[in-house]
Amino acid sequence: MPPDQDSPRDVLMEVTLLGSVARVAAVDSATGTEVTFQAPATTARADLQRLAVAKLAYALRRRS
Repeated sequence: MPPDQDSPRDVLMEVTLLGSVARVAAVDSATGTEVTFQAPATTARADLQRLAVAKLAYALRRRS
């Protein structure tokens, strides 16, 4: 079933700093879908969270 755009979803997020790079992994708890990306380590955490949720939403839309 495709996710409802208005309903909140639980997203597990891990940020690992590797020198000047932040590696971000986000997992949708309902489906187990995982996305990863890299960003500069100086990127604000709120921006990393926003990007992770957007990328995960894109992956879920493509999957359905």
